[in-house]
Formats: sequence, structure tokens, C-alpha cells
Amino acid sequence: MKKYQIFSLAAIACASLASCNDFLDENRYPISVEVDNPLFWSETANCDKQCDQLYSYYSGYGRGNTLGEFYFQTLSDDQCGGGFVQWNNTNVPASSSNYTTPYQVIRHCEYIIAGMQVSSLDAAVRANYEGIARLNRAQQYFSLVKMYGDVKWVDKVVDITDDGILYAERDNRDEVMDKVLADLTYACENISAQSGKLSWSKDMANAIKSYICLWEGTFCRYRTQAENGYAPDEARAKKFLEESVKAAEAVMSQNYSLNDDYRTKYISLSADLQKNNEVIFMRNYLDGVLMHSTESYTASSTIISGLTKDLFDAYLFSDGLPKALTSCDTNDKGEMGEDGFLHIDKLLAVRDKRLAETTDPCVYYSGFQWTRVGASGLTSSTGYGVSKFDNTSITPLSARTNTTKNYICAPLLWLSDIYCQFAEAKAELGTLTDADLNKSINKIFERSGLPTRTVAELSAIADPANNMGVSNLLWEIRRCRRCELVMDKGYRYWDLVRWHQLDKLDNSVYPNIALGANMAGGPNPNGVATDAAGYINGYYGGVRTYEPRQYLYPIPQNQLNLAPKLEQNPLWK
Repeated sequence: MKKYQIFSLAAIACASLASCNDFLDENRYPISVEVDNPLFWSETANCDKQCDQLYSYYSGYGRGNTLGEFYFQTLSDDQCGGGFVQWNNTNVPASSSNYTTPYQVIRHCEYIIAGMQVSSLDAAVRANYEGIARLNRAQQYFSLVKMYGDVKWVDKVVDITDDGILYAERDNRDEVMDKVLADLTYACENISAQSGKLSWSKDMANAIKSYICLWEGTFCRYRTQAENGYAPDEARAKKFLEESVKAAEAVMSQNYSLNDDYRTKYISLSADLQKNNEVIFMRNYLDGVLMHSTESYTASSTIISGLTKDLFDAYLFSDGLPKALTSCDTNDKGEMGEDGFLHIDKLLAVRDKRLAETTDPCVYYSGFQWTRVGASGLTSSTGYGVSKFDNTSITPLSARTNTTKNYICAPLLWLSDIYCQFAEAKAELGTLTDADLNKSINKIFERSGLPTRTVAELSAIADPANNMGVSNLLWEIRRCRRCELVMDKGYRYWDLVRWHQLDKLDNSVYPNIALGANMAGGPNPNGVATDAAGYINGYYGGVRTYEPRQYLYPIPQNQLNLAPKLEQNPLWK
């Protein structure tokens, strides 16, 4: 089968200038003769183009001024800042792209699937294209279900006159997710086995399946009738968790390996990331062709949404134990250096190495700025900065600090994420072994400068900070995931949703999610707010109170006006 990459250089340029909606708008009603013609779908170049359009919906670090899915998804207990204090939804919106965009992508996928039914290409080639379309359809339905619960399932190109589909009530979310699983399985079985980081491939399909099935399995285990509309379902949880393990194992059996360090995959340029053996799939950027703004928000004068005290305290110490149990020095006060900056080098030296690769060696805040190589005047809302996405070797300086000028590439799927999914799913199933740990998160521990662990050893770590009502084993695996994937793809928020732990985002109950660094010993010319112990108050927006209705998004009002049978989610009525 022919090997192809999603984007060549010319195609990236085209994708950066034209919206995927051009295709949808042009071919909506009626379907153009070109797209409806079997001859069109019998040319691989045409099929490639239509599949490649789907790549634009993998946002990565964003595009231009459009913010991406790394760093900016700050509704969590990992970051805080004045502009990100409240919930995603505080009332029913008039409209929302969260609801409409997935259906636009689904429609695009349906065109491809329908085209394969009339194509004269070889069966395996047609199955590959259909697999790509079904993989992307599955991801869009997953996005809808995790936000809205019950949603309308559509598996064909809908005619505008088909009121029976367009205005019908929503389908049961469990039934929709069963169809999502069927789409994912088909994709994993039929997409070709390619290895390029810019190629649709069996590996990327399995990586996506592993995460979606982990999400669904844990969600079905921890959900409640009152907040989620459905009671826990152990049989369903087991089914999806087992599927997650199988998909993760399929990826882990391939020729991927961890980088020697944690940060490389986040700050590499195109040629290097395409050769990175930890990365499965990536979002490509090129200087002068397609650029973003993620790096600049952590390397310029814009106030950085800093790390929270809650996250900082979550990182293990070098003896592999949490703050409450370690024999290491737990003092978190910085030291004023001869250079006039408040240093935390000593704090970082006795912690999980990932912390030092995520934040800076100095504390900085309003009125007391710090300079990272070339980028002067940095300010963090919490005192703890974000260095994870800044490649300080890039020149000129504007390529790092100017918005729309950044071109480090974004990993979309990578091995350490798979390791975390595999270990968590196995632990949830009660089948995690020492051998499983050795081929998954023990490798992460080794890279992080932490001792490797057995199942018994992890189970014996009774961290008093465990506030989720889960076993010691699960708490430690969730900790590893949190520290490994911090600020990545909005994972933390959706992890709290699937674990049924959204109450942990209430800063009136859990004040450490609103606090930052201990600035005792540092100057405070601008009167930065602190608590009584000297920890910076990183939220200037007040209190975020837990609301059970946040487990589901409200259906936008314009959709209810068009189709009243959809009905609003109960807690939003």
C-alpha cells in the first residue's frame, strides 16, 4: 500500500491559509458533482486531500493567534491566573463551537465514508480511507459526549429535508460511545501500518483508542446518576478498560522508546520531532509557513499562568516519597542570590526531575521580574513560571517571544502518555503486575530520577494528601500521570471529570489550587497578595465554587430553538 504523509510543505501552507470549512461550505447543499462522482473517490490524490483536511482539527500549539491545547487549558488544579478563575460555563450560551464544530467535522467524515462505498479503489485502500474517516468521526463524537452527555448520532450525510434526523431527540450517550468503540476498532484494524509522525497510521489509531477507552471505562466506574445522568456500570467499565489495555499494548509493542529527557518532545523543530522516537503523531510547524503563539505566552512580558502550590507539592522527592513522608528537606522558601533573584534551585534538586524541566529555577511575580535566556521581564501569577515550552536556543529572539512567530512543533500522541494509560487501566482492572510497571511507568520514574517501584511498594505509600478516596496504588499512578502530562491537551480537567473529582477545583475548599510559591524572603514592591504563611495568591478573580452541573455542558440555546426535542441537560434547566 502506498505510504503518504499528511502534509507536505506546500500543503501546510495551504492548510494555514484556508479553513476546513471551505470544503464543507462548498459541498454542503447540493453535493457537488465532483464529490458525488464515483470517479472522484477512485483517485487516491482526491481521497488523500479530503482525509488531510481533517488534520487541521488537531490544534496542537494552535495557529497564529488561535490558542492551542497545551498550556492554555488552565481550568484545573495545576495552574491559576486571574483570567482563568471561573468554570467554562456559567450560563447557557446562545451558541457554541464546542457543539457545532464536531458536527461539521463529522459531516466531512461522512462524505469520505460514503465515497468509499462507490469507489473503485482496491478493498484495502478503501478500508484505509474509511478507517481514517471513522477514527476522526469517533474523536468528534467522543468530544461531544464528554461535554454534553447524550448527543445525536448521525452516520450518514444528512439531507437538509430529513427532519427525522435533524430535529430528533438525543441518543443515549452509552449507545453513542459503543458506536465510537466500533469506529475505533475498525480504524485500528484497517488503517495502514505507517511509521511517519505526520501519517495517519495504525499506531496513532491505537493510541487514540487507548485514551478514549480509558476515559470511558473510568467515567462509567465513577459516574453518578445525579451529576452525570447515569449510574455506575462495572461491566461497561471493565469492557472499555480492557480495550484500553489492548490498544496501549499494541503501541508499546512497536519500536518506540522514551527520550533521555522530559522536555525534548515539547520544544523540537520539525525535522527533529519527526525523528523523535517517543513521538507517535505530531502537529507540524515551519518558520514563515505555519506558526503559533504558545511559546511566547511563557517567554514574554505577558503574565504567565503559573503552577500552583497544589501541583508543586504533588511532585515526589528524590527518595520516591511524597512531601508528608519524605526524609528530604521539604522547606519551600527560596533563597535570595547575589544576583538579586529568589532562587529555588535547592528545592528542585531534591524533587522529581520533571519539575525542574517544567518550571524555572527562580521565583518571579509582579514587581519582581526575572530573565530567562534572552527573554527579559518575566512575571508569573503564582511565582512559579513555565519553562516547559520554551526553546531557549532558537534565534532570533522574536521567534520565541513574539505572538504568531513560534514554530516549535507539538507532540499529539507520545509513548509516556501511553505508559500512563496502560498502568492506570491495569490498576483499575486489578491486574497490574510488577512486570507491567517495569514496561510502563517505571521507565518514567527512571527518567525522572525516581526509584522504580513494585506494586506492593506503591500500594504501601499512604500519602495523607490522597483526597480522592482511591487506593494508594491508584493515587500514585494518578500522581505520575499528573506530573507527566501537566499543561498537556487539557488532560487534567478531563481526568477530574472522568474520576468524578470536579469538586477538587473549588478553591474555597482546596486553597492550595489558588496559591503559588512561598515568597517569604523576596521583595514585594507591588503588594502581591499572599496568605498568612507567605504563599502567593495566584487567583485575583475570587472564589470558584464547585457546581455539580459542571459535569455536563449546557446545550446551546440556538440548538434548542432549532430542535426542541434535544432538551436541555437537567442541571442547566
